[in-house]
Amino acid sequence: MLDNTMKTQLKAYLERLTKPVELIATLDDSARSSDIRELLAEIVELSDKVTLIENTLLPVRKPSFLVTNPGREVGPRFAGSPLGHEFTSLVLALLQVGGHPSKEAQSVLDQVRQLDGEYHFETYYSLTCHNCPDVVQALNLMAILNPRISHTAIDGGVFQNEIQERNIMGVPAVFLNGKEFGQGRMTLSEIVNKIDTGAEKRAASELSARTSYDVLIIGSGPAGAAAAIYSARKGIRTGLMGERFGGQVLDTVDIENYISVPKTEGARLANSLKAHVDEYDVDVIDVQSAARLIPAAKAGQMHQIETASGARLKARSIIIATGARWRNMNVPGEELYRTRGVTYCPHCDGPLFKGKRVAVIGGGNSGVEAAIDLAGIVEHVTLLEFAPELKADSVLQAKVRSLNNVDIVLNAQTTEVRGDGTKLTGLQYKDRLTDAVQELTLAGVFVQIGLLPNTQWLEGTVERNRIGEILIDAKCETTVKGVFAAGDCTTVPYKQIIIASGEGAKASLSAFDYLIRTTPTE
Repeated sequence: MLDNTMKTQLKAYLERLTKPVELIATLDDSARSSDIRELLAEIVELSDKVTLIENTLLPVRKPSFLVTNPGREVGPRFAGSPLGHEFTSLVLALLQVGGHPSKEAQSVLDQVRQLDGEYHFETYYSLTCHNCPDVVQALNLMAILNPRISHTAIDGGVFQNEIQERNIMGVPAVFLNGKEFGQGRMTLSEIVNKIDTGAEKRAASELSARTSYDVLIIGSGPAGAAAAIYSARKGIRTGLMGERFGGQVLDTVDIENYISVPKTEGARLANSLKAHVDEYDVDVIDVQSAARLIPAAKAGQMHQIETASGARLKARSIIIATGARWRNMNVPGEELYRTRGVTYCPHCDGPLFKGKRVAVIGGGNSGVEAAIDLAGIVEHVTLLEFAPELKADSVLQAKVRSLNNVDIVLNAQTTEVRGDGTKLTGLQYKDRLTDAVQELTLAGVFVQIGLLPNTQWLEGTVERNRIGEILIDAKCETTVKGVFAAGDCTTVPYKQIIIASGEGAKASLSAFDYLIRTTPTE
């Protein structure tokens, strides 16, 4: 199961165990159980602190196994294969059950331990999903810290019957006590705050009491991270607030154009950004979003940011780096069937449509790449492009046109997503040349039509263009003195990670120049 390189790496990790770990496997005579048995046996051989017990009588999914300590019957459970992107989740579970400390903030860990009540989580994942590990690892940690919390990570490819019964068309899909809890990437803090009903109010009170900043950066993607590092290096009080560290980078799989890094993955780059920021004195505020900017009345006074939780933060200067989000089609049925057939991530959700017919909306690089990837999984792909020609790079166009299970339809305007009330069944589109209306019978629709800036909360403050991008000059200054902006939320052309990082650095230098030339008046 594991090659020699993986065994060597895992053996080194297992040397960090300080407590014995017991693997309790519930298996049967299937080939999948045989694979799990082989994997667990290989793990046991790598450490004398890990033991394996088989118990076929437990009333749980087969194949599955529990990661726990001798004498305990609680901990994270894996149902199906924990390989692919989930191998890291298995390694972390072994380490954390074995006494290795988590890197999460102590305040969040304490919050998990203090949760009262019974919480039984189930997460459905696919082995190709790059968003799933964050959710699996967060819930595994909760199950390790609090004996009243259980978590089972379920390989949707193994338990296809449950995928069908629960009508799951997007991963990660999380259920709590048998009911839908959430879908898509979630951090530990987000999960805990969602079930800890008093958390938001406590957080707002604590945030409002914080000392004002010299520069407060809103958004923790590449632009925000670069701005924070450059600001902190100037020795000024720096705050960095964001909903999820890494931003849109977390939704990117392979990155091959970030100079000096030949190839990486979005989640890995986001972790590197966070580690770099943590090297400096930056007040990082996670799982918070901005709701309103209250500009200073005059230069030298404090700007204020009001958060969605009701807190108010003050700063002499502001850098807005809130990035962008996937653009919606804005047609009837899209919102109704979101996560019920309408999806935005072919890498995460593609395996759920194996052997089925799907459509990809958008003929740019993202859309054509999605069609190419999906063609190797699904029965058939229809690629719909609004314009009279594809906009993707020529090499991608040549590849997609060579695939015999991909149809390309140009001048196609999607007009409606259709379904049976519980799941998507097809879509309707109009031929823009003839006005003829066509219908497709489908199981899934993958939307890949670009991005929209996350700037709706700035209404009535800084000036934006018709699509919501913040107007900036060559120094990243906005139309409000002391307020700067950087990255994909601005009018800067070419939305690329490396450009966003550079713009973040530029905005920070501009903010510092503003600060040293402005006398505080309060």
